[in-house]
Amino acid sequence: MNRVQPDPSGFEAEQETYRESLAGQLEGFLEGQRAAMDLVSADVAPLMDAISGLASGGKRLRALLGYWGWRAAGGAVLAEEPVRAGVALELFQSAALIHDDIIDRSDTRRGAPSVHERFAALHEASGWGLDAERFGHAAAILTGDLCLSFSEEAFTAVGPTAGPATTARRIFNTMRAEVMAGQYLDILEEVAGRTRPREDAVVRARNVIRYKSAKYSMEHPLAIGGALAGADEALLAAYSAFSLPLGEAFQLRDDVLGVFGDPQTTGKPAGDDLREGKRTVLVALALDAADGAAGATLESGLGREDLGIDDVDRLRDIISTTGALNAVEGLIDELSGRAFAALARLHLDVDVRAALEALGLAAVRRAA
Repeated sequence: MNRVQPDPSGFEAEQETYRESLAGQLEGFLEGQRAAMDLVSADVAPLMDAISGLASGGKRLRALLGYWGWRAAGGAVLAEEPVRAGVALELFQSAALIHDDIIDRSDTRRGAPSVHERFAALHEASGWGLDAERFGHAAAILTGDLCLSFSEEAFTAVGPTAGPATTARRIFNTMRAEVMAGQYLDILEEVAGRTRPREDAVVRARNVIRYKSAKYSMEHPLAIGGALAGADEALLAAYSAFSLPLGEAFQLRDDVLGVFGDPQTTGKPAGDDLREGKRTVLVALALDAADGAAGATLESGLGREDLGIDDVDRLRDIISTTGALNAVEGLIDELSGRAFAALARLHLDVDVRAALEALGLAAVRRAA
């Protein structure tokens, strides 16, 4: 895919102002929640610290898509509604990351200890009784649940355009339910994948990425922003033609990074997806193409927490040799091309178009 990076000068200032407004409102929202939690007990502070720490980082991809979805549908520049919706999307993303790290047994997030590891460390440093790991998991689950509650409260604060029976509310509700279903499909495939028909593995893996990631990372945030600005179903369908294939390409890039990414850039150990037993499209293609011995080695290596760097390199070689890596790169290009062709068909302000194209390119070309 050979594309020219758009000149960001037309939208960069507007986008940066939106980021600043989002950061300010998110901080203010969490300060209010912290005050409410302080009335419960000072002991709840670590939950708020974990949420604030996680929500203060990240690329703000979902919130930015929501904003430009709002603008593409005729919404006013830097209006309050997409900022408030962005707060809700960022909090939902934080909740999903907290729970995802528990499920995936990930010790780090963005180069720092994941939330359940933070709580386990707190347990050990405090000299408390019983099991530190179990406390860490339990506390992190509750932190994620609290963050989900905050996300709902933040979205309600958007106002009447996010109220009951509105299109924006329907999309927001659908997004949250689909992520949970997609996450279950992911863990189901990890434990049951080797017992299920291998010829269907790629189809199952693509279904996982669609519902676990692609829709909530790209399609739904863009649509929520558009719906808040009054976009009709035809425009929302045109949004989807751009954002859904882009979201799938985004997750496929994530899957490649989960096996071949540089730990210094991704903030995750090398080959972490292999240790977690992730049956991604990349892995499914490799298993389908590998010969008997290589396929058996790859199959037996998936989900082994004790994989050393030499083991990871061996599995990476198998994945590359089968052509699976090249196939996924080709699929990323195909989906990206489809997405940008759909974007070209949308009638958009030049700044909105440039912003969406820049976000899309960053999503599929990222290294972390």
